[in-house]
This record gives sequence, C-alpha cells and structure tokens, in this order.
Amino acid sequence: MAAQFQLVMHSGPTPGKTFPLEGDVITIGREAGNTIVINDAEVSRKHTQLVFQGGKFIITDIGSTNGTFVNGQRVTGQHVLQAGEIISLGEQINLLYEAVMVVDPNATVISTSARGAADPIPSAPKPQPVAPAPAVASYAGQIPSGPEPGYMPAPAAPKKGGMNIVLIVILVLLLCVACSCIGFIWYIDSNSLWCSYFPFLFGGACG
Repeated sequence: MAAQFQLVMHSGPTPGKTFPLEGDVITIGREAGNTIVINDAEVSRKHTQLVFQGGKFIITDIGSTNGTFVNGQRVTGQHVLQAGEIISLGEQINLLYEAVMVVDPNATVISTSARGAADPIPSAPKPQPVAPAPAVASYAGQIPSGPEPGYMPAPAAPKKGGMNIVLIVILVLLLCVACSCIGFIWYIDSNSLWCSYFPFLFGGACG
C-alpha cells in the first residue's frame, strides 16, 4: 500500500529526513526493532505507537520516559492526528505529520507525441477581430501654426465679475442722479424759488 501520510523531522539528529507511514501499526523508538528508529538519548527504546484506523492515524505514548506531545500538549491517551500537527518526543525531537498525494503506479503518462488522430490536441481559440482604434491627429512632434480648417472655437462664457461691475456703475449713477435731484429740490424750496423755476406749476399764483 502506498503511504498516505509521512513524518518529516524538523529538529533532531537527522533534520529534514522523511519517514513514510506504511502499515497499520507503526512504532517509534530508539531500539532497532521499531518501524521508525530515532537514535537519540531523549527517545525511549519503545517510545510512541501509531495505529491506522478509519483512514487516519491514532497516536499513543507507550510508556516513554520523556513523553509524547502533539502541538505542545502531552498525549495521555489516544489522539487522532491531523495533517500539519507537530509530534514531539521529549524536548528536542520534533516531527511534522503531513498527508502525501497518492499516485496510482499503474497509471500511464501519455505524451503529446503519442496522441493519435482520434485524440487530437485542442487548438488554441482563434483571436477575435479587434475594432481599429479611432485615428488621432498626429503632428510628428511639430506644433501646428494655427487651428485646423473648419475649427470653430467655443464662445467664451461671460464673466460674472464684469457683469457685477456694470451693475454697480449703473447703481452709482442712479444714486448720483437721485441725490442731485433731491439737492436741487431742497435748494429751490429753501430759497422759495418755485415760481422762478416752475411758474407753470402754480398758474397765476406767481405774480
């Protein structure tokens, strides 16, 4: 049976070494009779056992001196391992438990040169025609001397500031005229000159 899981030593006597988990019962220890032998003083002769059940490995400590830990927690009973967990034997031995992609050994890799006429290589899709971009006038680095023929500049919007000045001038002129009229009437009235300037308003009263 191809191994579905493996242990990778992160720290210990052989960092980076991979241990495929093949079989239903796997023992780890310092003694030569174990499935996985780790020759280190922190590892007991028979330290840890892994049992494959229901598509997963269950880890138990089998009376080791320094204990078995998973993600820093000491294993006191059975623990179902999950891919990515760290198994520690004592304080210095750390093993990564990970899943392995299973490849069928009977599968045949078919090269592209061995394909027959009945299994043609799909051709790449034909590119769709792209509409040409609208032409943009180009002057080849020269600034045109004048506007193009037929070009009509947009009329400039009237400036609000100029209109305000005109209105103010008109109001000032009207105010000046009104003041002059009031002053003239006041002068005539204070000097009793109504008959001199406007005799037609009083008829025969001015004699």
